[in-house]
Amino acid sequence: MEALPRIVVSLAIVCGLLAAGPAAAEEPEQIVNGTFDSGHAPWWGTGNITLDSSSGQLCADIPGGTVNPWDVIIGQDNITLIAGESYQFGYDASAGAFGKALIQLPVDPWTQFLSLPLPATSGSFTSPVDLPNAQLAYQIGGRADPWRFCMDNVSLRGGAAPPVYTPDTGPRVRVNQVGYLASGPKQATVVTEATTPVPWELRSGATTVANGQTVPRGVDPTSGQNVHTITFSNVHAAGTYTLSADGETSRPFDISGNFYAQMRDDALKFYYTQRSGVAIDNALRPGYGRPAGHAGVAPNLGDVLVPCQPGVCDYSLNVRGGWYDAGDHGKYVVNGGISVYQLMAAFERNRFAFGDGQLSIPESGNGVPDVLDEARWEMEFLLSMQVPAGKPLAGMAHHKIHDSEWTGLPLLPHLDPKVRELHPPSTAATLNLAATAAQAARLFAPYDAAFAARSLAAARSAWAAAVANPAIYASTADGNGGGTYDDTNVTDEFYWAAAELFLTTGEKAFREAVLTSPLHTADIFRAKGFDWQWVAPLGRLDLATVPNSLPGRAAVKASVVAAAESYLEAQAAHSYGLTYTPDGGIFDWGSNNLVLNNLVVVATAFDLTGAPRFAEGVLSGMDYLLGRNALNMSYITGYGEVNSHNQHSRWYSHQLNPDLPNPPKGTLSGGPNSSIQDPVAQQKLRGCVGQFCYIDDIESWSTNELTINWNSPLAWVSSFLASSAQPAPSTCQVRYTRLAQWRGGFLSVVTVKNTGSTPINGWQLRWSFLSDQRAGAHWGATLHQAGAMVTATNESWNRAIQPGRSVTFGFLGDPGGGPNPNPEVFTLNGSLCG
Repeated sequence: MEALPRIVVSLAIVCGLLAAGPAAAEEPEQIVNGTFDSGHAPWWGTGNITLDSSSGQLCADIPGGTVNPWDVIIGQDNITLIAGESYQFGYDASAGAFGKALIQLPVDPWTQFLSLPLPATSGSFTSPVDLPNAQLAYQIGGRADPWRFCMDNVSLRGGAAPPVYTPDTGPRVRVNQVGYLASGPKQATVVTEATTPVPWELRSGATTVANGQTVPRGVDPTSGQNVHTITFSNVHAAGTYTLSADGETSRPFDISGNFYAQMRDDALKFYYTQRSGVAIDNALRPGYGRPAGHAGVAPNLGDVLVPCQPGVCDYSLNVRGGWYDAGDHGKYVVNGGISVYQLMAAFERNRFAFGDGQLSIPESGNGVPDVLDEARWEMEFLLSMQVPAGKPLAGMAHHKIHDSEWTGLPLLPHLDPKVRELHPPSTAATLNLAATAAQAARLFAPYDAAFAARSLAAARSAWAAAVANPAIYASTADGNGGGTYDDTNVTDEFYWAAAELFLTTGEKAFREAVLTSPLHTADIFRAKGFDWQWVAPLGRLDLATVPNSLPGRAAVKASVVAAAESYLEAQAAHSYGLTYTPDGGIFDWGSNNLVLNNLVVVATAFDLTGAPRFAEGVLSGMDYLLGRNALNMSYITGYGEVNSHNQHSRWYSHQLNPDLPNPPKGTLSGGPNSSIQDPVAQQKLRGCVGQFCYIDDIESWSTNELTINWNSPLAWVSSFLASSAQPAPSTCQVRYTRLAQWRGGFLSVVTVKNTGSTPINGWQLRWSFLSDQRAGAHWGATLHQAGAMVTATNESWNRAIQPGRSVTFGFLGDPGGGPNPNPEVFTLNGSLCG
């Protein structure tokens, strides 16, 4: 075969010069026989290749059909590294080189000190450890077709200048790169050395539309930049614009109608490609199709019959399904809990924003809104994690399920060969199950009464199990193969679960659990936001917004509004418009999701008060995620001229394997993280300040991860913004009134009004009881009850409802043995009624 052409890349070796005198001695070469002048020992290769150095370079024919980069490796062992020393690495490579070069720990967990994606041929790093036996490994498998790899002049020398990473932040005028709503607030940030106002111009093409003077804001402590603010909220005309100030011109952006409906749908469509246990249909997600992961097909051991870790339990569970939590193959109840809650909460806030067929998923067309179908995929998994009856800790939920060891990337789910294990139950996981199952019970009641009843039963048993076992915590040491998700304070989980159970059942025991919780009257809204480890705000938000009869509910609502006011104050004080203000300016892991969760609180205050400043605060808060930030980039894949698209993932791994895709449009990156725990971040972001502690690199799992609980607030907030500008469509209105109740019975009447513009000719009204009520004698309609679901059908004489007119029917009922809460959701001829 004809030899591939070679691209020769000169390797710059840093040579120190003394201030006076001869040149310093060159640092010793760490690579043995890197020029292949005398064969290729001590280089080695995996058994599926043959090393050939006969041409004075090292070549190998790489077989096609391999799956993972590490399926084909050329390497050298026993390389000496010194802690604190900076090294320059380089080599010459044949054209089309593919894979990555790693300098790493030679044994599990294979910690990487340098990860260089090929075809790049040089890089530098500072070693964090003393290591006499580091390994250089060229991982070059994973291609479908065979190819030939050749390299020469491999070198690794100390004495290099410490690597300096300078991000490309583009123009110094920072804007929301997607756009601003025509009627919404519009602000931008200018990075400048000026300390006095400078002129600015807003242009549409060559036409100046508006101008003014910037407002100096001083040095922003979250970026270390001296910044000014530009406000142009009085511009409403639709179009594409640029903003200029201090000799710089921003990236282009639009002023337009509401684009957040598309973002909402994209954020929700993310979950289908995160599904475990089912093949992803390429027709539904072009470019993202893949076989079912963890379905028990070799080499994958699957989740269909998963045992516990040794010594934890004596049974196995079928926990197939659910969503992969992040960029690995683990599934975690506490992270799944807040994620599925926020999807269901977005639906509960505005049912009219979601329809059947909206998300193009396999369940589309089944008569159930797609967002609930997607949520059910995760809920079924959460339910499957419950300890079976008759077993120790019955009713508790296992904390997580994942591989027994960490895996590398890329690695598609169906090719994961590791043993899967159930980890011990925890009180936190159990209360997450109780809360979300209770929430699911009331939301699924109109669509699937049997599933609603099963969910409520699971919620009750989980609550009882958590009360009986209030302090079983996930181990901080249980982090091999998956995250620990440890949490030793579960008072917030108890509060959230009690709130959801009360809202669904109205029962006294859960009401008292809410009222007696020390968190019920505490200030639970943190400056840095809520997350999976702090879920008390979830209970507070639902108690404020979901109809209920909790005593003192006015104070609950007031606490949400007060928190939102504090976030708006923080936003007004921040030159980049952030509501997120962590202690000391230390950005947390997943800071972008904390930004969004604070915006959830602000949006809820708008729902409670109708005050426009809260909706405007949410819009301004989104500017940060869409480009108005120190790095001048959008953190949402596919949105903005420059956006995150190399998030840490084992199957959205285009950066490592061009045959694989980037994450789908609408995927949120974790964002700046001051702790920079991964080697790539530690090498390139050392000494970073706040917003600069981020890099769009697939290996930077501490700053650039994707997770289900980061996309869930994105879906919630974008849903809020999509619907706040678009009134909910409805052609009917239902008023359910309980006129009387006595021991063993009650009397209710229902009024159905046609609020549309055309007559209704024949009607069926459906609802589900939330407790164990039964409908009995009736008049004005024919009633049929199956489980919790009641169907009321017109009589012949009231079949037609003219626009603006109403019909009324009534019935006698049996409240059963529990409370008698009014149903909340009604569908008329299959459509939701307001």
